[in-house]
Amino acid sequence: MRDITIVVVDDDPVFLSSLKFFFAGERGYKVLGTAESGAEGVKEILRSEPDVVILDMILPETDGLEVISEAKLGGSKAKFIVLSGISEDDYAARALKNGANQYLLKPVSFLSLKNRIDELFEKEEIPPRTMRFAQNRMLDERITNIFISVGIPAHIKGYQFLREAIKMAVACPDIINSITKRLYPEVATRFDTSASKVERAIRHAIEVAWNKGKIENINQIFGVKVYSGNEKPTNGEFIALVADKMLIECA
Repeated sequence: MRDITIVVVDDDPVFLSSLKFFFAGERGYKVLGTAESGAEGVKEILRSEPDVVILDMILPETDGLEVISEAKLGGSKAKFIVLSGISEDDYAARALKNGANQYLLKPVSFLSLKNRIDELFEKEEIPPRTMRFAQNRMLDERITNIFISVGIPAHIKGYQFLREAIKMAVACPDIINSITKRLYPEVATRFDTSASKVERAIRHAIEVAWNKGKIENINQIFGVKVYSGNEKPTNGEFIALVADKMLIECA
């Protein structure tokens, strides 16, 4: 199954950057482009031809309703999730009548946006895609539980990089043999950063865990004494260790 493609149109650059970063860490989604005005949004939608558009209602130059109208006139088949700070029922009804598929009030969590996108595509696509979403969520939960146990904090960049690297190693075990040439660069591409920054951030995440002294938790997770207090795994060793555990559990 191909990724669900997304364009985000919002005049808040921080929101655009944060949302793009969030979806870069979620398998099955790809942000094709962003725009900070209605006019730019229409151009980006018609150029990229995304599956879904996340669209702020109040925009410079052209408002959200006009963006939907112009995009549809231009041939766009995208689904539109409209964001707005206006809670009146009439306003929401107007947006839905004019082509919006969802109307969400700001502020909205990124997880809520992801769930709404899932709902839109689950309704019409399908058991295989639904199953894939469920499997991805289960894998995310297992990896998160391990990170919590060993003391890797969620707020550091290495957390998301490491999680994505493990998921890639689960999907393609051979990639662990090309960690520098393939794994780091692919993670970097998904997060719009560099391979060297990915390597450093993952190393830092592992160092944070080891400095917290939760070595016994790791040994308990894997059922054997993998490491002692004086040992610390390389990035590749840790990724391979967790990925192998995920593969065994899912076998």
